[in-house]
Amino acid sequence: MKIDPALIVFFASMFPLGELRAGIPLGMYLGMPIESAFFWGELGNFVVVILILKLLGPVSAWLMKHSAWFNRFLTKLFHLTREKHTRAYKKYGPYLVAALVAIPFPGTGGWTGALLAFLFDMPFWKSILLITFGNLIAGTLVALGFGGAMEFIKLIKH
Repeated sequence: MKIDPALIVFFASMFPLGELRAGIPLGMYLGMPIESAFFWGELGNFVVVILILKLLGPVSAWLMKHSAWFNRFLTKLFHLTREKHTRAYKKYGPYLVAALVAIPFPGTGGWTGALLAFLFDMPFWKSILLITFGNLIAGTLVALGFGGAMEFIKLIKH
């Protein structure tokens, strides 16, 4: 059974660390046009960002209430993340979220943007707008960079 490359890209773009940086090049490697890989990668990441923003609060609150281990772990994680980014957030405001999402490196992206938006109590629609803007920039950089690299490889092979 052959799996549609669009579904592969969609789901690959939902995973942390890889996100668009993995999904878009994977789609292009699988033979998808750059526009299709970009679209399905962006869509997959958009869906996971919405899920994170909608579910992180209730799920973390429930886990912290029902498990001492999760309470300690999440309290420490949230504290360390706030501590690491508070100074920059105070300086740049919510635009820090868009900037961190736009940088196409591991550890940045939609997951990081959604976590920061949650931790700094940003309104849902403002978070979606800024994260989507950052993802569009990151996706464009990844698609153009990987597309250019693939064209360069084709050029030197011939």
